[in-house]
Amino acid sequence: MPLGYSFQITPEELQEIFARLQPYLPKHLKKVDAQPYGLRFEFAPFTGREEEPSKPSTHGDPKLDYVRESEDETEHLLREKASVVLSNLYETAREEWKDAAYVADLKAVVKDAPDRWKTYQHEIKALSTAYDYLRTPEAAKEWPSAVSRLIDAQDRTKAAATAFDERAREIAEVHDTHLYADLGHDAALKAAGYPGAKDWHITGAGEYGKHYYSDWDNNPPLEEQARRLIEQQDTHVAKIGRLSGATAGN
Repeated sequence: MPLGYSFQITPEELQEIFARLQPYLPKHLKKVDAQPYGLRFEFAPFTGREEEPSKPSTHGDPKLDYVRESEDETEHLLREKASVVLSNLYETAREEWKDAAYVADLKAVVKDAPDRWKTYQHEIKALSTAYDYLRTPEAAKEWPSAVSRLIDAQDRTKAAATAFDERAREIAEVHDTHLYADLGHDAALKAAGYPGAKDWHITGAGEYGKHYYSDWDNNPPLEEQARRLIEQQDTHVAKIGRLSGATAGN
């Protein structure tokens, strides 16, 4: 008789089941609570560096091996329930381990990403300031120097964007590796100790290192974003020079 998706386990059966399952329980298991909706398993925290929990075989165990219903209905049902409990137990352990492995892998690759992001934020702000200054009357008095400072700011922004992308690419690859973990990207980074990472620009792993980005690529890495911005600035500055005929403060 199949158990189906829902079945009852009496307290006495549960006690007997766990007595039989004792040799097969994962060492991280701390507590089992019987809830109205089923069993709740509590585990000690996983590091993510343990072997992935995997349901052990109970084949050959005289107290858990399959017994036909026609031979002993009570024993048949008890062993079927024990098998389901063991499967659910290891599935829950595996899901918690997956999240822990995800977090552990992120900790290994984030490294100095917060500092690199901070540097990029500083440089992109400085670039905006240098570019906006060109629109002021004061800039006309020192045009070559103002443009030179813009170029310096552009170079620093490109370097900062490239540096952050190096870390972002590794983080994105970890996200892809743990695609089926319960934790989302921001939640995993927060669990790894980086709550501010929700503001970082991390695109898909496949977006990094491309030789060409089309205009339809609306979420490219920072390096490509910086290239596009600088190209727009250069075009605008060149147009000013053509229309005004002024390349120096005179």
